[in-house]
Amino acid sequence: MFAYRLLLTLAAPLLLWKARGQWRERLGLETTRAARPHLWLHAASNGELASARPVIAALQEARPDLPLFVTCNSETGVALAREMGFEARLAPIDLSGPTRRVLSRWRVAAHLTMESELWPNRIRLTRGPVIALGARMTEKSARLWRRLPGTARASLGRIALLSAQEPASLARFRALGLPEQAAGPVTDLKALVSLPDLAPDRMLEEAFRRGRTWLAASTHDGEERIVLDAFRQARKSEPGLRLILAPRHPRRGDEIADLVRGAGLMLARRSTGDAPGQAAVYLADTMGEMVLWYRLAGRVFVGGTMADVGGHTPYEPARFACALIHGPDIGKNAAPFARLHEADAAIRVETAEALAQALRRLSDPARQTEMGEAGRAALAGAADLDALMARLLPLLPET
Repeated sequence: MFAYRLLLTLAAPLLLWKARGQWRERLGLETTRAARPHLWLHAASNGELASARPVIAALQEARPDLPLFVTCNSETGVALAREMGFEARLAPIDLSGPTRRVLSRWRVAAHLTMESELWPNRIRLTRGPVIALGARMTEKSARLWRRLPGTARASLGRIALLSAQEPASLARFRALGLPEQAAGPVTDLKALVSLPDLAPDRMLEEAFRRGRTWLAASTHDGEERIVLDAFRQARKSEPGLRLILAPRHPRRGDEIADLVRGAGLMLARRSTGDAPGQAAVYLADTMGEMVLWYRLAGRVFVGGTMADVGGHTPYEPARFACALIHGPDIGKNAAPFARLHEADAAIRVETAEALAQALRRLSDPARQTEMGEAGRAALAGAADLDALMARLLPLLPET
């Protein structure tokens, strides 16, 4: 642990400089003092926090005496936590002082942390149990942990329960020092997330025929150019094909609209209230409406898989029996994509030309339905919330 604490202390000035304007939260200096014990839930951002919703609901039902306090690394995550009705702050820097202040002021009875957010000082200083949910450890991350073997053993040895999101991560945690008794059921929380009950209105249903519509979902910078290039190629053999382009960050709407126009394609924008009409590209630059686009599209390109961000979840489009296409960068969701490929329910592409070819392969609506149903079946039942909660709840202290 000494090497880790030394490295973090040396890096602290840079971390605080990056947190300028937010340094009080990052140092745990806010004045709140909780009147009763809390569970401290930490998630990197809104994606990880959203995946915890089923566990949160089960905790609230089983332990209403232990309210949640939430921290995130991003302001968008904090905003989502507050929308969910929780006290939320930016996460403290993982130094002893800020961590102790948060633990003390919120009277933390147990610490729950999501995915790859394993911070040694938080683990070391939490007096109650530390529980890792949907834990993920890539081979690259494992190599970094192996450079600090003392920190790895001390941190993982303090964890009361670790539920990995896939078997390979669990094996890496065990190799780094996770006690056997702390290994919980492998549970990919993304498989449990409930989706909003949204349905397209008549205008959207009339504009987009499912078999002739494809969706580029949660795209990142650089992916839109690939998507638009592939779209122009695919329309040569399927002139009636239409694209719904839903970027991960709607604030990039103006930038993406310029790309669409620059590609010579007719554009309509959701955020400005444009009717889809006969526009080739419908820019869905809004928040919270992805379910609408999944319902309208027979083919879906999963964004983040060509952008060096680890790829986004295939669970959501699979629930709507969409035929799935993705790029090579799927590290965050390797296990579900492996199941999809075992079921011949996804196509991997690496270039715009390959994406266009995949769209052509799936031009038959019957083939879209066949692949989509295979994907839905492949990812069904990938997680057992009851089994996870049966291990988690007995660990929580009485108040």
